[in-house]
Amino acid sequence: MFKSGFITIIGRPNVGKSTLLNRLIGEKISIVSCRPQTTRNNIQAILTEKNFQLVFVDTPGVHDPKHKLGEYMVKSAKESLNDVDLVLFLTTPEGEIKKGDQIILDVLEKCNVPVFMILNKIDENSHEKVAKTLKVYSEKFDFKEYIPISALKDKNLDELKDTIVKYMKEGPKYYPDDMIIDKQERFVISEIIREKALKLLSEEVPHGIAVEIVSMKKKKNIYDIEANLLCEKPSHKGIIIGKNGSMLKRISTYARQDMEKFLGSKVYLNVWVKVKKEWRDSTGLLKELGYK
Repeated sequence: MFKSGFITIIGRPNVGKSTLLNRLIGEKISIVSCRPQTTRNNIQAILTEKNFQLVFVDTPGVHDPKHKLGEYMVKSAKESLNDVDLVLFLTTPEGEIKKGDQIILDVLEKCNVPVFMILNKIDENSHEKVAKTLKVYSEKFDFKEYIPISALKDKNLDELKDTIVKYMKEGPKYYPDDMIIDKQERFVISEIIREKALKLLSEEVPHGIAVEIVSMKKKKNIYDIEANLLCEKPSHKGIIIGKNGSMLKRISTYARQDMEKFLGSKVYLNVWVKVKKEWRDSTGLLKELGYK
């Protein structure tokens, strides 16, 4: 019997949703960063094996939005609970229920599919704190399963995968065997550039940046890619470019290397930095960038 289904991963920002998704799929699908709110779109990643196909939806972290982009991100996360077969509520050992987690639990009260509690980062916390956190949550919400994991260390991920499959029903293969993400190449390319910027830039800049792929053409065995890296302030533009263009060159070099691995081809990458004031509150620009 072949099983299949859709699984949403939901949690507050920076609890390891993207790391978990990447580890389960075995490929780098979603941006991983120490900064919260890195994921902006729902990303569907596909894990296909002989007897099953699991389609995971990685959502933006649920938080208190401060601009229209934030509103889009929270709306996107909540909507991902519709029409799925299972929800993975991901959190970390805190010994208590944080405000951000309580907001999600309130949303999950209306959910009519099984919900697992996945307690991540157990490798960074004591057994006592892990046990206390599990107890606190078990008294608050009726989770179908409680699974402590370390996504970073691959701890208990096989158990998690096997348990997910048990809850899936007989179903069709929604995607081809070799497909691991439902997004177009342009989306992945833009996310690669954004990831490198997130990792290399200082604290005040990253959440005010976006990437727009202007053109992407393949000539023989080389991709020619033109991209705009958008920021909100002229001072940020200077930081992104760096002294004599050094920072932009680092971002572009690291991005190009990952693009060549992803595309299996040589890449010529040209990145321009442009100031778009308050783009995160511009409905028109957000739509142009794919946040609908």
